[in-house]
Amino acid sequence: MFALSVLRTREAPTTSKGAASANEAQPKGSSVCAAPHENPRRRRPDIAVTSPVPPDAGDPPGGRTLSDVHDEITKAAEETSAGPQPRPQSLMFALFGSYVLEEGLGHVYSGSIIDVLARAGVGEHAVRSTLTRMVNRGLLQRQRHGRRMYFGLTPQTAEILMDGKRRLWQTGAVNEEWDGTWTLLGFSLPESWQRQRHDLRSRLTWSGFGALYSGLWIAPGDIDASALVSELGLAAHVKIFHARADDATDIGLMIRDTWDLAGVGARYAEFEQRWSGWPGTGADDPLGVRLRVISEWLDTIRTDPRLPAGHLPPDWPARAAQETFHRIARQTDAPARQMAGELLETAPVQVP
Repeated sequence: MFALSVLRTREAPTTSKGAASANEAQPKGSSVCAAPHENPRRRRPDIAVTSPVPPDAGDPPGGRTLSDVHDEITKAAEETSAGPQPRPQSLMFALFGSYVLEEGLGHVYSGSIIDVLARAGVGEHAVRSTLTRMVNRGLLQRQRHGRRMYFGLTPQTAEILMDGKRRLWQTGAVNEEWDGTWTLLGFSLPESWQRQRHDLRSRLTWSGFGALYSGLWIAPGDIDASALVSELGLAAHVKIFHARADDATDIGLMIRDTWDLAGVGARYAEFEQRWSGWPGTGADDPLGVRLRVISEWLDTIRTDPRLPAGHLPPDWPARAAQETFHRIARQTDAPARQMAGELLETAPVQVP
């Protein structure tokens, strides 16, 4: 039994009609832009887009919500976790998150995306197919200039990649500063709302929650879950509490019953095994290495709830894996950034 003392209850705010409409707005899949900025340090010949997609083919009916985009990114992570070689879509997210979103670039020329991802082991056909698929799914938007096609982030994808950036660089994999507080979220949805239930569970998992009981989820720390609940339009069906466990509660047992510690630990151990020996193969290509290690690390931490360190095994593999990730990230940062600056050709975002 989980006995608790409630500190406070938070009602999830309802989303206004105007805000909901803004979240569901979908940029046009293709447009004509102003003259692109071609990197003066590297001028490459024009490459015609193979099998160009009709201008509006990528616009999903009714637009894409933030939850739709989050679901697509989660699917890419699940595919990546099946093996050591990241999927093209996960590498694409690493590229756009690191060198488009972070550098404030607009749209990136497809030919230069092909050049960059080739360094991470992705062939041209796979890159073109992935770009087309991501536009069709509302993950990227495109604009044409002459014979060239440029790709950029949709607002929804940019928001999720910003959250991923915080998880990568600001939130540690080991929770050493837990203050004993838990966030509990209870919900009751109509039986027919299977998609809404799936979306809520997916977002809760990304935010560190685990299912304590059916319809009652829990996460360590003081988590502001009201925003994600409101974005999903489920505020009327959710109650959020912040509490501390009673002394009668065996927190260690509760953690083992609620989360798959063995699975989370195995992913960290696999990451450490693959990367602890670097530099090795590919050490002479810091950009390709950096994209791969960021992609794999983000997929590794995606389902980690950051449980209190005091309730985890003393040899918890996240510590060593995190040290390895940060070491490689430091060593590849400057040379990879220089290479990306030389390779990526961009065009400004067209203002409607």
